Amino acid sequence: MSAPSGRRAYGAATLILSSLMVVIGVALIVRTAILGGGVVSIGVIMGLLFVVAGCGRLWVAWRGQ
Repeated sequence: MSAPSGRRAYGAATLILSSLMVVIGVALIVRTAILGGGVVSIGVIMGLLFVVAGCGRLWVAWRGQ
């Protein structure tokens, strides 16, 4: 695998995993809300952290191009 194709694979993996983090975060928030969790419950907090981390990684990847 050459350097350009390796960078493309790394970039694609970063986008996929970052998007997956956002999806997991939203799923945690929705699941916690369905089960009756409050705003400060661990599911909502962890979900928000996942969403923020995923969005942050997507933003950094987008800015790097």
